[in-house]
Amino acid sequence: GLDIPNANTIFINNAQNFGLSDLHQLRGRVGRSNRKAFCYLLAPPLTVVTPEARRRLKAIEEFSDLGSGFHIALQDLDIRGAGNLLGGEQSGFISDIGFETYNRILDEALQELKETEFKDLFKEEKSTVTGEKIRYVNDCVIDTDLEVMIPDSYIENMAERIRLYREIDNLNTEVELEKFKVQITDRFGSLPKATEELLKIVKLRWRAMDLGLEKIIQKNNKLILYFISDQDSGYYRSEEFSNILQNVQQNPELFRMREGQNKLTLTIENVADIDHSLQVLNKLSLGN
Repeated sequence: GLDIPNANTIFINNAQNFGLSDLHQLRGRVGRSNRKAFCYLLAPPLTVVTPEARRRLKAIEEFSDLGSGFHIALQDLDIRGAGNLLGGEQSGFISDIGFETYNRILDEALQELKETEFKDLFKEEKSTVTGEKIRYVNDCVIDTDLEVMIPDSYIENMAERIRLYREIDNLNTEVELEKFKVQITDRFGSLPKATEELLKIVKLRWRAMDLGLEKIIQKNNKLILYFISDQDSGYYRSEEFSNILQNVQQNPELFRMREGQNKLTLTIENVADIDHSLQVLNKLSLGN
């Protein structure tokens, strides 16, 4: 509740002992929109404080602009961990996988519950609407023997590579993908081939999700597409699946469809790279 309108300077002693949110709140007690303020953090040398304390002090220094509270909150969650949703335990594992990835995993787990144990309660939520398109899958797993990665010869820092992988995993549009490509090129130079292929994998995953594919395996110059495992899914009555069937029937020399163990797969031979895979998916989606 401390509020002194005319104060423009605050000293925080032993700042390494404060939580990140505490430091942010204390810092906000001085200054106004029309009055510049100063916050001095007094702490021992960074070499003798804990790694978590160093991260807190670095975060409070980095996020100092107006409206940075959201970033502070994410950093705090990242440092302390998301914890046990049903109790007070703080696991801290989220610092390894990232908050966005944690949210995606949580969404996938909830979606799985809706489609299994609580299927009858969520009959109207079997598909996900994205703009005007209906997506019957929330993600597509891609398994390949091609080199798709951010090599350490391009970015040496492992933490930075992991952060970029998280960012790639959360890209959703072509605009975001192109913006990411420009940013990473500007920072680290021209993309190596393996990273170019990694970004193509992102496009392949988007296309696969549009087509209702749960999994893609591209190995040994062979492409195997796995369709939705739920045989009762509305996907099998959709225009997307109808177009795929028409193309398969009209091009039996290119496509081989099989059903086994409650899984429907489509195999295409002589697919050497990601570009070819994208061409195959685009061909499958074309209506007649």
